Amino acid sequence: MQERFLFPEYVAEPEPAPTLEEQLQELQQRQEEEQRQKQQLQEERRQQKLRASLRVHRVVGHPDPTVPPSGLNCSGCGAELHCQDPGVPGYLPSEKFLSAAAAGGLARTVCQRCWLLVHHRRALRLQVSREQYLELVSAALRQPGPTLVLYMVDLLDLPDALLPDLPALVGPKQLIVLGNKVDLLPQDAPGYLQRLRERLWDDCARAGLLRAPGHRGPLHPGGGGPPDGEENSNPSARCRTVLRDVRLISAKTGYGVEELISELQRSWRYRGDVFLVGSTNAGKSTLFNTLLESDYCTAKGAEAIDRATISPWPGTTLNLLKFPICNPTPYRMFKRQKRLKKYATEAEEDLSQLEQNQLNLLKKHGYVVGRVGRTFLYSEQKNKAAFEFDADSLSFDMENEPVMVADKSTKQVELTPQDVKDAHWFYDTPGISKENCILNLLTEKEVNIVLPTHSIVPRTFVLKPGMVLFLGAIGRIDFLQGSQSAWFTVVASNFLPVHITSLDKADTIYQKHAGHTLLKVPMGGKERMTEFPPLVAEDITLEEGAGESEAVADIKFSSAGWVAVTPQFKDRLHLRGYTPQGTVLTVRPPLLPYIVNIKGERIKRSVAYKTKKLPSLVYNLQKKKKQMKV
Repeated sequence: MQERFLFPEYVAEPEPAPTLEEQLQELQQRQEEEQRQKQQLQEERRQQKLRASLRVHRVVGHPDPTVPPSGLNCSGCGAELHCQDPGVPGYLPSEKFLSAAAAGGLARTVCQRCWLLVHHRRALRLQVSREQYLELVSAALRQPGPTLVLYMVDLLDLPDALLPDLPALVGPKQLIVLGNKVDLLPQDAPGYLQRLRERLWDDCARAGLLRAPGHRGPLHPGGGGPPDGEENSNPSARCRTVLRDVRLISAKTGYGVEELISELQRSWRYRGDVFLVGSTNAGKSTLFNTLLESDYCTAKGAEAIDRATISPWPGTTLNLLKFPICNPTPYRMFKRQKRLKKYATEAEEDLSQLEQNQLNLLKKHGYVVGRVGRTFLYSEQKNKAAFEFDADSLSFDMENEPVMVADKSTKQVELTPQDVKDAHWFYDTPGISKENCILNLLTEKEVNIVLPTHSIVPRTFVLKPGMVLFLGAIGRIDFLQGSQSAWFTVVASNFLPVHITSLDKADTIYQKHAGHTLLKVPMGGKERMTEFPPLVAEDITLEEGAGESEAVADIKFSSAGWVAVTPQFKDRLHLRGYTPQGTVLTVRPPLLPYIVNIKGERIKRSVAYKTKKLPSLVYNLQKKKKQMKV
């Protein structure tokens, strides 16, 4: 376990007998550690079951190059369905392809790759290059007419590698930048969300993105861009990408999503199509699914269109997925605001048991949670209406039973040409693959360990010069020089182990344990390590520290996380960072400068501190109501 850090140079000092309070705290910490070990054991057992299931559920069937493509797209990733070549996106075994085509069931069929991703968490490598991704996205954005681009940024992977190329990719379009996965980051100090938003604004300014005329910047969250029709008043804006707003969201827990929908309906309204663009693993398909079951999609479209395939494997979406955007008429806006006001007055105990269970699950996954609902439901409208009207002209007031997710009708719903006549669409585009990314070197099982899916619990260690920190076997930091000890806080997946050792033993430990249980990733023993790139060193010099409560820099290991370094006051550090050959080691200003303060007491005779997980916060929900005493 990574919590056991024993060093012979540490000599135990005689301590007084612990008080009752200290004993209770130690018992609580021990219970938390046991719970953490239990969760890790459950995860390992789950992985074992998955491996067993993969041995049972082999990929069966054969390709048939003589059968022409279907002309229909996979409802999970958007690739055209065919049975010609297993290495090409959209493949189905010929037996399944022909039987589904004969039964007329290809319209909502998923390809073999999506099926394995969803049901067995198994990924198939496909022949899709970065150039093909870029061409597909740029071709979609070149369509005539007004277009709004939502560019999604992974907050765990700042600075975003594609942001400087965004003006050339998007062209003279309207743009909103979304910082996703904010739910995974702990609050290091009050106002951390505003600091993250300002950081994203600064990154956009350095990338050369033009701020929309009339927008007052990051200090005004409600800016949201200029009023309708004013964005092109500046002649220079007509040929440049115009940044309307920067927002923080969590596509997974729903934080900020309702506010994003309100902003889109207020400022963009129903003027044109909307494209969701970003790099792989940014969370685009998750946001697509969330918006599909929200007020941003038409009521009938939410039930007629299947959800996109979601997976931590890079490049899950292979073509354009879309749903029809709901026209925000004054009546619909009024009913939506009525529902949102009702949401804001509710406490958790007012919710149904199903909603409470959903919220509790989301709170386990993230630090910030939002509630996303629907104002109009197509199935309810059809059941309650005496006559057949257009679905979007009907309304359904949910009164005292707000619904988090629209239930699918038992009868299959399909969009008719009349439903989508003159419609505007929301498109989910394929993720643009990142160059020099460590995820490109990992297997699907290793990706599941490295990419965080739950709220990150920071792990802090106090190191002396001559000590080494391993982040699995994919990252290493040597503390070479410094006048005093310094704090190193790891912000990475909770399942990625950290190991501390001395400089003279580091090479031996890497050679002995890389590929095995101690360092965990990569996994597969010596055979796996023979094909894995060697670690490449890079010297790092950090300027004078600002104090023991504020980090001076983050050392980021590609997409595998980072280590925040907090030196003593005015102490300069000389470090050496290692990352696999072909990946990028980045030294950046600290994203969470006060992260070192999120730690428990120091573990006796160890360089490690006890971990501390902060509570989750649900927005748009009242605190627990006080019960009146009788």
